Amino acid sequence: MTATHAASQGDPQLRSALAHWAPRLIANGIPLTDFQDVTGGMTAWSDWCRAWVARGEVHEALGEHDLAQGHRLSAGEHFSRAAVCHHFAKFVFVEDIDQMRSAHAKAVAARLKALPLIDPPGERVEIPFQGNTLKGELRKPSARRSDASGKAGSARPPIVVMCMGLDSCKEEMDAYERNFLERGIATLAFDGPGQGEGESEFAIQGDYEVPVRAVFDWLQTRTDIDPERAALWGVSLGGYYAPRAAAFEKRARACIALSGPYNMGANWDGLPELTRRAFQVRAKCATDDAARHHAHTLSLEGVAGDITCPLFIVAGKQDRLIPWQDAERLAREASGPVELLLVEDGNHVVNNRAYRYRTQTADWMAAQLGLPKS
Repeated sequence: MTATHAASQGDPQLRSALAHWAPRLIANGIPLTDFQDVTGGMTAWSDWCRAWVARGEVHEALGEHDLAQGHRLSAGEHFSRAAVCHHFAKFVFVEDIDQMRSAHAKAVAARLKALPLIDPPGERVEIPFQGNTLKGELRKPSARRSDASGKAGSARPPIVVMCMGLDSCKEEMDAYERNFLERGIATLAFDGPGQGEGESEFAIQGDYEVPVRAVFDWLQTRTDIDPERAALWGVSLGGYYAPRAAAFEKRARACIALSGPYNMGANWDGLPELTRRAFQVRAKCATDDAARHHAHTLSLEGVAGDITCPLFIVAGKQDRLIPWQDAERLAREASGPVELLLVEDGNHVVNNRAYRYRTQTADWMAAQLGLPKS
């Protein structure tokens, strides 16, 4: 049975998941054949988490085999792929919290195995925040990359702080990170309130400038990156979080916003049931009405005009989650230099046409942070 046939015969939640997220999974590291194999046999949404965990375990076993053989780079790739499978297993799967948390733990563990093995390697970091910590993944460009002075291997590269979406997390970011790392930019993907490893301790909060301030304060303590050349990037709901933070965090030199809402609550009725339910759980709201009310606190109204740093906004005109007009409004109201890329045939985050923006936005960011063309 093909994935398309399963979607037509399965329950509404499964149909919704396949219709909205298939391009995203493939663009962010799930092999096409894995997607076809795993989803092809599904008939119900309740199968989703368990099936993706099983596929993640296949990649973990390959990683363990290669590691035992001394093939560290190959092992790191397998572990990273396993982490993405486990991440998508728990993705908006909030009907069975225990199963979801187990899958998430597997994603974190697999990526931790990968971090010292991949090129360039990554470092797990913990950033003090409200009596607890925000967990992140710091990666710095390989020594073969060049900085603006032309010297190989800048000791203090610029950095992009990466803001996750509603149910994305740092374990999903490898495909995005590479574009920046290849251009000499370090990356810090972190799980904020209500995201990834921040799901249990913190609820979703609209004033995302608060955790971002803690992250930028932490950057100042590092001697291996240049905190004076730090920027923001956000995907999906992170496409709201990043510009929201940029309005307040003036240490940000530039910002990229991918398919973010202008006001999350204003879009509530048009969101898929799975998305609304995931937001409710991540926001720690007891009811749908409470979640709707909370979603209205995620708003750029009266804030967008305070964004003065260069801003690059991307949206797809075929986005069925967040209207592309939200991107247009943000571009109109921001006070600093703005580039707006509307992709006519692009879906949410333009995952179906990733080649239309990923390298382009990375090149733009490199220029904003003073790096040469590569």
